[in-house]
Amino acid sequence: MAERDDPGIIGRRVQQLRTERGLTQKQLAEPAYTPAYVSTLEAGRVRPSEEALRHIAERLGVAYEELATGRPAHLATDLRLRLTDAQRTLATGEAEIAAEQYTALLAEAEAHRLDAECAAALLGLGECALDTGDLATARLRFEQTEKRLADAPLPVRVPALRGRAVSHYLAGELRYACYLLESTLDELNRGGLHDPDALLLLYAAVIAPYMDMGAHARAAQAAEFALALAPQVGDPALLARMHRSVARTMIAEGRMAEADASLGKAAELYRQLQIRTELANCHWMRGYLYAQNGDLERAEAELREALEMHSVQRATLYTSQVAVELADVLHRRGKSQEAAALLHGVLGDLNSERGAVHSAAAHRLLGIIANDAGDTETAEEHYVRALSLLERAGAAGDLADLCRLLGDLLRRTGRIDAALDAYRTGLGHRTAPGTTTLGPAPAHPPL
Repeated sequence: MAERDDPGIIGRRVQQLRTERGLTQKQLAEPAYTPAYVSTLEAGRVRPSEEALRHIAERLGVAYEELATGRPAHLATDLRLRLTDAQRTLATGEAEIAAEQYTALLAEAEAHRLDAECAAALLGLGECALDTGDLATARLRFEQTEKRLADAPLPVRVPALRGRAVSHYLAGELRYACYLLESTLDELNRGGLHDPDALLLLYAAVIAPYMDMGAHARAAQAAEFALALAPQVGDPALLARMHRSVARTMIAEGRMAEADASLGKAAELYRQLQIRTELANCHWMRGYLYAQNGDLERAEAELREALEMHSVQRATLYTSQVAVELADVLHRRGKSQEAAALLHGVLGDLNSERGAVHSAAAHRLLGIIANDAGDTETAEEHYVRALSLLERAGAAGDLADLCRLLGDLLRRTGRIDAALDAYRTGLGHRTAPGTTTLGPAPAHPPL
């Protein structure tokens, strides 16, 4: 039941509606109440019972909720239907149009003090901002959602928590993203809050930062938990997202056929749902899979498809990230000039606060291309910039490889001591255990 306005506001509302309808206080009161009671109510000197308000609402010909709260009848239901429309708009890749819908819905929900609908609109705006790469706005919207839902059970707050963690991950703050996801998982599992949708959302989200940090064991375990939870989840969009995330761990373990099958399931689900952004991400991940497996021709085709889809949807951050991975495939196919042009075209969209890992990958590849061309000075500049980005993000596996490249360059140019330092740094990152929090891994779900 929605919270009622105070007696003074309700009294003025009753008086206005009665006057508009040409009714006397006696006509409004009969047969259950007296004119004196209506007079006292209109003056705001009594808090009417629900029974009294329902009687008066019937006499006035308005809905009880409208009389008690001032909100038009069925407003909340109408807002929820329109929120679903906005969600579908976002799912089909029209993030900017969806943001306009959510903004209008938020203003309307706030005007009528509908907290649940406000939270849903804020969450939608956060997801829109993620799709368009506006990470600062995304984080703000998710924080506002959490504030609105402060008194709600943890499973209800999970989508906003997950969104905030993803915004930190995309900004290159891998360790903090892991902390947010792990601590929420731990609280859910230790508290016995076994909500399959919430748990699957978190386990699917934590796989990518685990992988980038080199914590492959934890990524594999998260994938196993996600797969075990999948039969309990009825949301096909959630299942599709899970299949795409799980494929990353299968790739790391060399289970290429299973990874391809998992991506195929995700792609089919997204086709059914017309979720263009996630379908583009499936092409992206499949391109990554083929690249890891040495099938560069198919990798290029899949990544070009992903790039085109994200470009059409104006998902700038994702477009830039796909472009970096496509450039790597092009370089490996002997198209280094095209690769370099692609990288220079997207470097302005990537930085330490926005896509740090892919920004580092772009500088690393530009360093390799410069080194192959004999321009060691430019190569060193790119390697050093990539090193700085990866150190901030904590991407251990990539750091180790980059230190090797930098060490080789320094050794070839006669700086042996500096080369040894680079190799030692790389070995340190290679042997790091890959833990992501100050404590142990989160508690296991009761599967």
